[in-house]
Amino acid sequence: MVNKNYYFEKSMQIIDEIKDLPQKPKLLLHVCCGPCACYPLTFLYEYFDVTIMYNNSNIYPKDEYEHRLGELKKLLKFYKRDHDYDIRLIECNYDNETYTKDLEPYKNMPEGQTRCFICYEKRMDEAFKYADENGYDYFATVMSISRYKNAAKINEIGEKLQLKYKHTKFLYADFKKKNGEIIGKQIRAKYDLYDQQYCGCKYSYEDYLRRTKENETN
Repeated sequence: MVNKNYYFEKSMQIIDEIKDLPQKPKLLLHVCCGPCACYPLTFLYEYFDVTIMYNNSNIYPKDEYEHRLGELKKLLKFYKRDHDYDIRLIECNYDNETYTKDLEPYKNMPEGQTRCFICYEKRMDEAFKYADENGYDYFATVMSISRYKNAAKINEIGEKLQLKYKHTKFLYADFKKKNGEIIGKQIRAKYDLYDQQYCGCKYSYEDYLRRTKENETN
């Protein structure tokens, strides 16, 4: 059984290998939203030349997608102002209708099971492919920062994708470790970032509406 710090320790092994290189390795970071990016960016920028990819057609409805993208841009402006972090942002096309077709067969499953694992992999695969085709040394995702996401599954997917592509390596991570989640919340509060109320997909949105209605009637 993998110990609870395994993926954090794997990430630190990689950091130890690259931290004294004369030039920072290029890293493509998949980001699902501004709040989840707060701590990972703070941690990674010291060691990597970071580019962000926002490829999240899972998010429903489109207004929510745009809101989260806007908050991410807001965060990047603060990082530029406060830390002189000039981070490139790649915005991908939004196509929720096509994206959701792969999730629909699992729409009645509770969050955190097969539907979510498919969703992780679709976005990670798209971003990993871009990283490999465009000469990035490493790929990572911020998703392990969330206590509601399965960090082991995310890292297993990343490990599998590393075998699929030729050049780019996967940066193992569990950004919750070493108070990452707490630090991220502090940064989020400092910059007054929007705190979304559901994960993102149509089915988590519908569940959020249901829970909200139930709370109002109780």
